[in-house]
Amino acid sequence: MKQVGLSASSRSQLSRLLRDNPPIITPGEAVVALGVTPAVAARRLATWSRAGWLARVQRGVYVPVPIESETPDVALEDPWAVATAMFNPCYIGGWSAAEHWGLTEQIFQSLCVMTAKRPHDRKPVLRKARFELHTVPATHFVGLKSVWRGGTRVQVSDPARTLIDMLANPALGGGIRHVAEMLTNLLIEQPKEADKLCTHAAKLGTGSVYKRLGYLLQRDHPDQGALIEECRANLSAGYAKLDPALPADRLITAWRVWVSASELREARS
Repeated sequence: MKQVGLSASSRSQLSRLLRDNPPIITPGEAVVALGVTPAVAARRLATWSRAGWLARVQRGVYVPVPIESETPDVALEDPWAVATAMFNPCYIGGWSAAEHWGLTEQIFQSLCVMTAKRPHDRKPVLRKARFELHTVPATHFVGLKSVWRGGTRVQVSDPARTLIDMLANPALGGGIRHVAEMLTNLLIEQPKEADKLCTHAAKLGTGSVYKRLGYLLQRDHPDQGALIEECRANLSAGYAKLDPALPADRLITAWRVWVSASELREARS
């Protein structure tokens, strides 16, 4: 459907609404920008959507349709900015942050969002963009960097914090093997970040992080003596699986971590 022409008044109102290039548009924002009631704002957004000037993301949420677009069936211009607008307080983490910082060359099909919200749908698909939402306490919003995506300021976990999140939950990195590879890339290519690993781990207070990190460091990077000793000094009681998603039948008592026999064989080879 081609965009339908608007009256001078309607065009002026839409221009006012889009002036600051918002990543998403809601009735609440229209109320403020246009000085109308919530009911009027909702009707106008729906009208502009039917006319092809806005694209509906979900109920009450729209994105602008570029004027050069031949169809209103558009993909999100920047999922990072949309995630910040829709799931705030949040930050981009896990595999998406790892891609951003060059820790992995693997391509993931969804955007990993760490949010303080508890969404009903944790894997929404919005205008062809896939999101995966993980809830974290607001007190854990540490080790973050700000980046600008267009006119939107987006929070993303720094390289070390990204690794700590993935060590706490290896699924955030596509599994412990990928996490181990990214840890290697961090130590080699961004060595200054290594000093932050235990700092972030201490702030988050997740005991399994020290067990997995210490084991991987001793196995793959025995030269990281100071980091290994810091992990050993912070070992908590109890045991953790190296990867909760994988079977584990061998206990590494030094690190209180369960691993699979096949993982041990590969480590020795």
